[in-house]
Amino acid sequence: MCNEYEQLASYAQYCKVIQDLTLGMPTHQTELDMPPADDIKVGDMAPVIRAAGDNIVELAQMKFGFPPIGRRGPVFNFRSQGRHFSDCHRCLVPASAFFEPAKKKYQKIKQRFTLFDAMFMAIAAIWQPSRKGQPSAFAMLTTEPGSDVEPFHNRQVVVLRPRDWKAWLDLDKPEEELLRPLPGGSLKVETARGNGWTRLRFPKHS
Repeated sequence: MCNEYEQLASYAQYCKVIQDLTLGMPTHQTELDMPPADDIKVGDMAPVIRAAGDNIVELAQMKFGFPPIGRRGPVFNFRSQGRHFSDCHRCLVPASAFFEPAKKKYQKIKQRFTLFDAMFMAIAAIWQPSRKGQPSAFAMLTTEPGSDVEPFHNRQVVVLRPRDWKAWLDLDKPEEELLRPLPGGSLKVETARGNGWTRLRFPKHS
């Protein structure tokens, strides 16, 4: 599943969308709270967007992946089907792309997924407060794959359009309407071979 993503969009771009959603952000936050990163992996610290009051959101640095339980590794993807999140801490992971690993004979490759009509996205996630000396941490929610992801993986992270960002944070829409794949043609995919990206397909809107 998705254990790597990138965040190359600017703080100003996210602020513009947040303002368009009639949400506010604390005045002390700046572009330093959302530095660009082209390789965020499990265990890294990264910003998430979370509710911070009535129609206010904030950026908070958290660790990608919940702490291991027993002999299991960190939990970085969390299945959404059959679960309810009204009692959870909900957040958004700002990203410009997410990656899915794949193995070919004699080489490792990975697919890079981006939104077809936007420079950045938000991934639905939940977070846990700091505990036992560990930092606060987040895990991305997953769902069944949409037609753009299904050829490459049997699960996918939940990508939310801006109109659903506040709905996820406040949970004022049914979860089944939010935690589902986008329609076919919403994502484009490229593959990494060697040092460059090669576009595999460039879907059109259905």
